[in-house]
Amino acid sequence: MKQYIEQLLKEAITTLRQQQQWSITTDFPIQVQRARERQHGDYASNVALMLAKQLKQAPREIATALIAHINTDSKLAKVDIAGPGFINFYVRDELKQTIINDILSAQDNFGRCDIADSKKLHIEFVSANPTGPMHVGHGRHAAYGMSVVNLLRMIGYQVHAEYYINDAGRQMDILAASVWLRYLQQFDATIPFPTNAYHGDYVIDIAKTLVAQQQRRFYYSPEEIFTGLPNDDKDNGDTYIDALIAQAKKLLAKDYAEVHQFGLQIILDDIRQDLEEFGVEFDGWFSERTLVENGKVEQTLQQLQAKDLLYRQDGALWFKSSQFGDEKDRVFQRENGQNTYFASDIAYHLDKLERGFERVIDVLGADHHGYVPRVRAAMRALGANDQQLDTPIVQFAVLFRGKQKVQMSTRSGEFVTLRELRQEVGNDATRFFYVMRKVSQHIDFDLELAKSHSNENPVYYVQYAHARICSVFKQYKQNQNRPFERKIDSTTLALLTRESELALIDHLNDYQDTLIQAAQRLEPCLLSNYLRELAAYFHSYYNTEQFLVDDAPLQQARLNLITAVKQVIANGLSLLGVSAPEEM
Repeated sequence: MKQYIEQLLKEAITTLRQQQQWSITTDFPIQVQRARERQHGDYASNVALMLAKQLKQAPREIATALIAHINTDSKLAKVDIAGPGFINFYVRDELKQTIINDILSAQDNFGRCDIADSKKLHIEFVSANPTGPMHVGHGRHAAYGMSVVNLLRMIGYQVHAEYYINDAGRQMDILAASVWLRYLQQFDATIPFPTNAYHGDYVIDIAKTLVAQQQRRFYYSPEEIFTGLPNDDKDNGDTYIDALIAQAKKLLAKDYAEVHQFGLQIILDDIRQDLEEFGVEFDGWFSERTLVENGKVEQTLQQLQAKDLLYRQDGALWFKSSQFGDEKDRVFQRENGQNTYFASDIAYHLDKLERGFERVIDVLGADHHGYVPRVRAAMRALGANDQQLDTPIVQFAVLFRGKQKVQMSTRSGEFVTLRELRQEVGNDATRFFYVMRKVSQHIDFDLELAKSHSNENPVYYVQYAHARICSVFKQYKQNQNRPFERKIDSTTLALLTRESELALIDHLNDYQDTLIQAAQRLEPCLLSNYLRELAAYFHSYYNTEQFLVDDAPLQQARLNLITAVKQVIANGLSLLGVSAPEEM
């Protein structure tokens, strides 16, 4: 309905322009909101106040002109002006009540629309480096990204969800060296382990598996490995680990690739399983290495060179990104000839556009703010439209147990894993808590609250509304000795006149508008907040009214109403990756 009213206002403004009554030089988004109080109608718009400065007229005068040119039909009972110039819209009661039939007819598909015209959209999220298990920070990315995918598909986008595997570069070499050294320690406990290597217990587990499969195949003596290497100290850690990697590549030769792939595959398989158990599914897993193997990075380098956008300095190859809005130039290729992550990122984004995606979304971590301007700069430099790129930034999640902050460590001494969090509080609470706030805001994740069976627990509160409705129909079946059969018409719906019933009907009418807003703004929190409000309206209704009454038509009306509520709760929770239990 909000979309419909917005369209009416746009058409009225267009008519006034065409009649040359108004001269408006700029367009702006028209805001239509649910009216705060019922006596002020169902929806309100401040469009007249927004136009006052441009038109140099009083807002009420503008509102009067707009109302005179609004093509009202059977959907609206009346349109009037309030206060300094707000336009109030009153929807016909009989139209609002038809939402119940709409929901019960569409069922799981209620809310679906095609306002995106089936445009192809690419979204990349999580994309954690496969150097260790997923932690609670990655979990927020996963819950957010999957919810956004579901919402965008609901409004008509053809969405391709992708995980970008950073399986090339220095971090993967550090992992390979870490696995190899832990492997060597199984034969010689005196072998030192670098300060800047990966210290998690999961590396030891991988190394033990490698020993079980390969025995001493990759073993070299400490003298062969460490002779000639620099000291491993606080000021020399990076130099030392790089020298150790070079030594591993020299000694293992062709076997180095096998050790490298062994650690990568075990961790990647664990990430895949963790995400699948969390209800997060990708349409594709894109390997960074393929960008090198298929020549995409080299092609990107040649394109930048042809445009004279690369230069040598201190042995490295730099991209002139400052010419395209970045704060400074960026290294494309290091002095040792190894390409940076940035080089692969440019090639990856060009590849996305070459695959025909009209819109690209990168879900980024809080430490990736600087990443955005450099990628946009590269896209502009190579002739791509950087306005096709959206980059939501996901802030950190902090764990609390009541008021006590949880130290982000486990037996491995590294971090709390996503799997550990899910095992403690369950997938439903984890998914819901992660999307309760805008991702631009930090979240405090209260473990005890997430596990509690109380109204203070938001996911329990919403799920309990669904379960309560199911219990009503179980009672009906016991009383009538048969399941409920839906029989409804406009006369029956007209019996829903209680304030609590009208509030529920109004809120059901807001569901599709909420989905559209949540999808367009990439904010699943709008849907989670909507579900909490819907649950609140239902619990209030449940506590004040009887559903199984002697008046058969009224009973039919109320049971159909709560059936619609149950359906919308289930639909909304499904989009957020949360179950809708029948018993709690």
